[in-house]
Amino acid sequence: MNLLGYRFEPRLWAIAITIVSVIIFIELGKWQLSRAEEKSAQFEQLEQYARQPAVLLPGTLVKLKDFQYRDVEVSGEYLPEHTIYLDNKTYHGRAGYHVITPLKILNSALYVAVNRGWVATGSDRSVLPAVAEVSGEVKIIGIAASPQIRTLELSDRAIEGQVWDNFDLQRYQEATGLTLQPLMLLQKSEEKDGLIRDWSKPDSGASKNIGYAVQWFSLAATAVIIFIVLNVKRKNSKNEQT
Repeated sequence: MNLLGYRFEPRLWAIAITIVSVIIFIELGKWQLSRAEEKSAQFEQLEQYARQPAVLLPGTLVKLKDFQYRDVEVSGEYLPEHTIYLDNKTYHGRAGYHVITPLKILNSALYVAVNRGWVATGSDRSVLPAVAEVSGEVKIIGIAASPQIRTLELSDRAIEGQVWDNFDLQRYQEATGLTLQPLMLLQKSEEKDGLIRDWSKPDSGASKNIGYAVQWFSLAATAVIIFIVLNVKRKNSKNEQT
């Protein structure tokens, strides 16, 4: 094809590669948009849960999906002897721990792990910060979250003592001999224990997926532009005259 002194004669393999690339880039962009929609819908659901009253955690085993992200109320007694300190937790730039204590559910043989809040490390990390024990029956309101908490694990060493790098429900049950509900409560109700309970509310993350989608669509457009530029050439006047 000739136009205004230029000829456009792409080869078949170049056409095929460009078409395949553009289709892949567009589909990846559409997938990122669908992920953004899913996250936005989930975030709206979380907003609805936040406006609803707390639901009661029963004394029988539940499923995480039925309670996750909801405000949950439970009564029982803490077992301070099984308290652990989850390391590598910061608050406003300060190093500290999350304090996790199991709560025996009232009138039940089950327990639930309660993340009671954050406490700063002392000047000597070999000495754990003192946390006030809460004795007797208590009523806790908290956000139901996944019991699997992962941070940087520096080694595969066996868990010893009260300081843990990560929280794994199965390993915790084996270490304590307790049977726990398959969730963790991020305590919201106040107690005079000196712990800070400032659970940050994550955004939906949809904007990141939308950004990825724009990048994929841009790659599709770039592939078309490169295809045109590489296959458009100026006509050779000498060859045309002969």
